[in-house]
Amino acid sequence: MTHQHPDLADEQAYIDHAYQCLETSRTDAWKLRNIHEGTLGGTVQARYERDVFDETLVNRLTQLDLGDAALVFGRIDRVGAVSPSDDSKAVDTSDSVQVESFHIGRLAVADDNREPVVVDWRAPVAEPFYRATGREPMGLARRRHFAVQGRNLLGIEDELFGDGHLGVGQEDDVDAKPGAGLRGYSTLLAVLERGRTGQLGDIVATIQGEQDEIIRSPQAGVLVVQGGPGTGKTVVALHRAAYLLYTFRFPLEDQGVLVIGPNRVFLRYIERVLPSLGEAGVEQVVLADLVHDVTWGGHDAPLAARTKGDLRMSLVIDKAVTDRERPLREDVVVGFRTGYLRLRAQESIRIVRAAQRRFRRHNAARRWVEGEVWASMAATWRDSDLTPAQAKEGIRHLPEIRLALERMWPVLTPAELLHDLYGSKALLKLAAEKHLSEAEYLSLYRPRVEDIESVRWSDSDIALLDEARSYLGSRPVKNGAPEEADEIRTYGHIVIDEVQDLTPMQLRMASRRSLNGSMTVVGDIAQATGPLAPNSWDDVVKHLPDRKGSRIIGLSVGYRIPAQIMDVANRVMKAATPSLRPPTAVRQGEDFPDYVEVASADALGAAVAVETARLVSEIVDGNIAVVAPDPMVEMISAALTAASIKHGRATRTALETGVTVVPVSVVKGLELDGVVVVEPAAIVADEMQGLRALYVALTRSTRRLSIVHAQPLPAAMLADD
Repeated sequence: MTHQHPDLADEQAYIDHAYQCLETSRTDAWKLRNIHEGTLGGTVQARYERDVFDETLVNRLTQLDLGDAALVFGRIDRVGAVSPSDDSKAVDTSDSVQVESFHIGRLAVADDNREPVVVDWRAPVAEPFYRATGREPMGLARRRHFAVQGRNLLGIEDELFGDGHLGVGQEDDVDAKPGAGLRGYSTLLAVLERGRTGQLGDIVATIQGEQDEIIRSPQAGVLVVQGGPGTGKTVVALHRAAYLLYTFRFPLEDQGVLVIGPNRVFLRYIERVLPSLGEAGVEQVVLADLVHDVTWGGHDAPLAARTKGDLRMSLVIDKAVTDRERPLREDVVVGFRTGYLRLRAQESIRIVRAAQRRFRRHNAARRWVEGEVWASMAATWRDSDLTPAQAKEGIRHLPEIRLALERMWPVLTPAELLHDLYGSKALLKLAAEKHLSEAEYLSLYRPRVEDIESVRWSDSDIALLDEARSYLGSRPVKNGAPEEADEIRTYGHIVIDEVQDLTPMQLRMASRRSLNGSMTVVGDIAQATGPLAPNSWDDVVKHLPDRKGSRIIGLSVGYRIPAQIMDVANRVMKAATPSLRPPTAVRQGEDFPDYVEVASADALGAAVAVETARLVSEIVDGNIAVVAPDPMVEMISAALTAASIKHGRATRTALETGVTVVPVSVVKGLELDGVVVVEPAAIVADEMQGLRALYVALTRSTRRLSIVHAQPLPAAMLADD
């Protein structure tokens, strides 16, 4: 795009018109809301309809507020007769060929006559903009990509179809040149080479064919997306959520869409993507957000983490709940009026077994158990006219009765169940000896504390607490109402990112929230660094819903990472996961990775500071990350401070500063302009999946990579002689 396109002025005028129509729609929406706010009162039905109408208007106003995002980013000219019902602008390109033209944009915009001005990128008519090729033009005569910045059109890139004409980057024969087979290659490169902002942006203007296939894939069942670093799997999954909400607005908007990310740094990194696509109501969480009323921050030894993630723990927790449903060892006899009431041990066996048969959730059975106890004890009174209610009123306050009920059927929270289980080697053995080895169940032991609220639970406990809740149900309170909804909230569609790091128990937890088995899960087996890292997608899929089947689709093109950096990373990938094929990098960077070796560990911090300062001076329009082994983060931060380099810490400020120190444990999924990787050998040694963690660290940069080390580099990083 070195010269001005002859249609630049006309297209700029069209874009200006589209913005005017958008502003008119926004003004009209505000007028409607103001009118609506003046109609207060009325029947319950009228108020309900008014609230629904108001909510719809607010959502519409939110969608119409684009901020700095571009409204229009392309156009397609489709060959064929124009139907009166077509949402198109018809033009005659010659005496014999009639073409209908559609401008593609972030959301649909119409003029005062309700004629379409911009077509939503998710609409079926927009599909050829992303999917047409030279071999399958899908009826297109031309595809036009706009290079835009806000409202300003900077350039135009055309791809022509038919009569053997192919545009820039259009697919022809087998062609290995950079950009072969990509849509709008020059526009794509311009977007990729912009500086990072610390927030993931949408790719709605540059979605490629294989990405669009995933985005528009049918909703039913589990869709697994395997994608190496830089293939855009995360942003594709988010665009798919936006597409499904557009296509299946009812009932999906009411059912809800849930996005599960690996950590809070990642959530802050992706938080603007869906709002930029007009979908602000999607719930974005880490797994810990789905478990309430506990404190996080605990850590597990490797064996304990692996054990807690194993699917056998579901059997252990089930048995732990059953172990708390116990008949009495001996009769309980208490004074009542001028005599005695008795709860026989044999009768307690009947009550417990009947409750186990009748109730799916443990806590829900407590009131029934109490009722049976009162009835049983009333039946032992010497006169036949004593009612269970009278017996309850007379003895429920007695400590012997409270102890008996707590033994037979205690009311438990998930935290109480697990705290008791972890704090007793006898309870652990009773619940787990048929399912776990002795070393495995003893790895779960930790001394009990008096105040359960002071317990700091680990990430590995999240799924176990959730599993316990699924068996226990909610805890009843004095007025008979539960503390919270007994059923776990379910969603019409669930997106899970970095799914390869979830344990079987965590996958089970996520699946529990699926209403109908519709899920999009994305990840990269080569980047699996969790305690139970899978070796294939079969190891993941078997723990996900199977009602509608599953599909696995791969992303083969790496858009973000320059080939020079991928060459280094791919050596590590080959050593870590030799059965996987790396993505093909389409960008040739300007620089090869830099290696800085220092004489000793004492000099490491200063060398990192010098290298960071160099990248800051050379990358003036982007952001820098220093990726370090978790134990070195404090030292690296102190070295940067000593060198007067202003920086943030990813766990506190996400990527909001120009320079950020990022522990290798939370760097997955992020992208930066420049990256300094500190001490690769320590990363390999410290992490459970060391080579895979190093592969993740080496594949975060879009422009420059520096490696600073005192220890010898891992053999996997070295080029073959």
